[in-house]
Amino acid sequence: MSVHNNIRKVTTHQLHEMKTRGERISMLTAYDYSMAQIVDAAGIDVILVGDSASNVMAGHETTLPITLDQMIYHASSVVRGVDRALVVVDLPFGSYQGNSKEALTSTIRIMKESGAHAIKMEGGEEIIESIKRILTAGVPVMGHLGLTPQSIYKFGTYNVRAKEEAEAAKLLSDAKLLEEAGCFALVLEKIPAALAEQVTQSLNIPVIGIGAGGGVDGQVLVAHDLFGITQQFSPRFLRRYLNLYDDMKGAVQQYIADVKSRDFPNQNEQY
Repeated sequence: MSVHNNIRKVTTHQLHEMKTRGERISMLTAYDYSMAQIVDAAGIDVILVGDSASNVMAGHETTLPITLDQMIYHASSVVRGVDRALVVVDLPFGSYQGNSKEALTSTIRIMKESGAHAIKMEGGEEIIESIKRILTAGVPVMGHLGLTPQSIYKFGTYNVRAKEEAEAAKLLSDAKLLEEAGCFALVLEKIPAALAEQVTQSLNIPVIGIGAGGGVDGQVLVAHDLFGITQQFSPRFLRRYLNLYDDMKGAVQQYIADVKSRDFPNQNEQY
């Protein structure tokens, strides 16, 4: 039986209910229609149209180069492939930092032009004004703390964040600020598991981790990493469920061989 026939559409309210009853939340990225269809049909709860498209789809070293127009293109493609999952879209670097009016304008463009259900923003106290402004427009906001890739040049490294006491205290404080401001959920990236569990227990909103241990309310991975399409990225937290890079490369090599040997197309593959 198709997942779509027996499970209603996922909402921010449902995610809160899932936390309350202790049901884990599953979240994966998607950047295009075909991938979104597969991930949604499998029964994923949340699809993140991540600015990681900058790395995965465009080959950039960081998430910084991707534009608002490009994020809207990816989000629109994903929304068309989804029947059930909640679709969350990253506000890209430069579209919200330091200017709450610009943050709202960027958000409205994403919501109107893509049909997505919510947006995600990196940062704590420094972006609270923008978050509040977006929420007053009725748009759900997911927060993101810990390793915030849009700030990579500030950190200078993709290493684990909040290992020191001062940074851990700020993260906990920021998490509470995001909840108080009205965020419906929070992503914690690459922080110590004990801290992530502490944050999760101190908040009423769902906390979704990536490299943040098992004491959170849900997990998120980049789909291309999970499927083993990407090969150069192997952090400790990544579990590869397939090795599609080798499978796909092998299929292409077989196709080339069949074309060269005139085996393809055969009698049954022509008109």
